[in-house]
Amino acid sequence: MATVRQSVHAALHRPAESGLTWTQRGLVLAILGSLVVTILGTEPTLVLEAPRAFAIAELAFGVVFLIEYVLRVWSAGEDPRFAGLRGRWRYARTPFALVDFIAVVPFLVGLLGAESMMLRIVRLARLAVLAKAARYSAAMRLLAEVIAERRFELGFTVLAAMVVVVVAATALYVVEGANQPDTFGSIPRAMWWAVATLTTVGYGDVYPVTPLGRILGAMTAFAGIGLIAMPTGILAAALSDALARARRDAHRRTSELRDGRASSRPPES
Repeated sequence: MATVRQSVHAALHRPAESGLTWTQRGLVLAILGSLVVTILGTEPTLVLEAPRAFAIAELAFGVVFLIEYVLRVWSAGEDPRFAGLRGRWRYARTPFALVDFIAVVPFLVGLLGAESMMLRIVRLARLAVLAKAARYSAAMRLLAEVIAERRFELGFTVLAAMVVVVVAATALYVVEGANQPDTFGSIPRAMWWAVATLTTVGYGDVYPVTPLGRILGAMTAFAGIGLIAMPTGILAAALSDALARARRDAHRRTSELRDGRASSRPPES
């Protein structure tokens, strides 16, 4: 039993940086297939044409992910940090294990069949399987590490954007509120324009008409360009540093492996 658990642990818990096992590659295909089924399942005409096929596909993916989740929790005991019942419970509360659980439940609940707003939301939660793919992608893991590393800088940009949105909406409420009460008659109403302008979307459905309002609108638009550039620069610099570190680590591991092989060769006579 211990040998079987070791094999399951090696097949499911191998880090993405070490290359994917055949089991992990099969799970990646299952994740992609479940995403396709979930997306196509929101089209009523397709579901009505082949309801049995969609039901079978949902059941199959639900069973696959349920088996995967059970085997992951069971084999996690091979890691000393998760040994025993308490250790497995500790593993079940890790972020990836919670994602696995969230990905399983909607597939099984979706088999109830009846449509309601709450059930529809639960069924769409099956898209959480996309987060399962993160553990199999070194690039996605690297991006998550970069975001976590620069969370304080990114948080500052979010706070700055919120302040600018409130200030811009307040200014346009004061200047344009009397002329356009439907769109600038209150600060919450003016916030729609502020968000659209700061994100450089500019839908054009709401815009100032007074000279002072247009001046403030231009200033808000310029501020939006700077706010969009700030997190972009932060992430670009952090990702460049992380990629450089990853390349150095990979080069070091390759050198250590090469040196280890050289030292293991028998001396020439």
